[in-house]
Amino acid sequence: MNDDIRALSAEVARDPASLAFVPLSEALRVRGQLDAATKVALAGMEHHPNLADGHDLYARILADAGDVEGAADEWSIALALDPRHAGAHKGLGFANFRQGDLDAALEHLELALAADPTDQTIVQALQTVRQIAQQAAAHPAEVPERPAVFAGLEGADHGLLLVDPQGRVLAGGLRAQSGHDVAEEVAAYLAGVSQEAERTARLLELGEWRWIMAEGERGHLHLSAPSTSALLLLARDKSVPSGRLAILAARAAEVARRWLEAQTL
Repeated sequence: MNDDIRALSAEVARDPASLAFVPLSEALRVRGQLDAATKVALAGMEHHPNLADGHDLYARILADAGDVEGAADEWSIALALDPRHAGAHKGLGFANFRQGDLDAALEHLELALAADPTDQTIVQALQTVRQIAQQAAAHPAEVPERPAVFAGLEGADHGLLLVDPQGRVLAGGLRAQSGHDVAEEVAAYLAGVSQEAERTARLLELGEWRWIMAEGERGHLHLSAPSTSALLLLARDKSVPSGRLAILAARAAEVARRWLEAQTL
C-alpha cells in the first residue's frame, strides 16, 4: 500500500495532469487521510473538471467526512457527465436513503446495478432497501418483535443491535435520542461494513479486524463481529467511558455468540 502511494505520488508530481490522481486520492481516502485525499482530488480535478470518476471520488471523500449533502451534489455532477456512472448512482442511492427517500434510493440503486451487475455491494444495498421499503409499506408504524437475546443486559432493547452482513436485524434494538426506533435503518447502513473493515485492514496490513469504536459529541459506538455471520453494535451516551464501553461490548458479544451458535444446532 505504501509503495503504491509513493509510486502514484511520484507520477502526479512528475505530471500534475496525470489521471493517477484518482487512485492516489482513493488510496489516501481508504487510509483515512481525508485532508490529503481532498487536496489530491481537487488538484487533479482542476486539470480534469469533466471527469466523472473525479467527482465520484470527491463525493466519497465528502461522505466519509460526514458531508452527505455535499457528496450528493458531486454525485449529481458525475451523473450529468456520465448518466450511467455506477458509482454515482450507488452514492446517490446511499444519500437518498440517509434522507429517508426510499423511492429515490431504489431508483438510483437499480440504475447502479444495471450499469455494473457484478458489484455485490450494490446487490446487497438494493436488497436491503427493498426489504425496508416493503416493511415500511406493510407496517408503517410497527416496530418488529425481535428475539430477547440480550435480556438482562443494559440497553438490551434500545442500545444493542445484532445484524447479519446483509443488513438484517437479528436481535436487540436501537433508538435515537429522540426515542424513535432506528434499528432497521442503522442495520442497513451496516450492510457491507464487515467486508469494508476487512478490506481496509488488509490494505493497511493490520491483520484481522476485531472492533471499531467511534466517539461522538453526544454518545459513543462500539462495533464488533461476534461471529463471521453477524455484527454487533453497542451505543451509549457520552457519560460511559471508552473502557467501560469495551467491557459492555465484550459481554454482549459473548451472549450474542452463544445465541448464534444455538441457532445452528
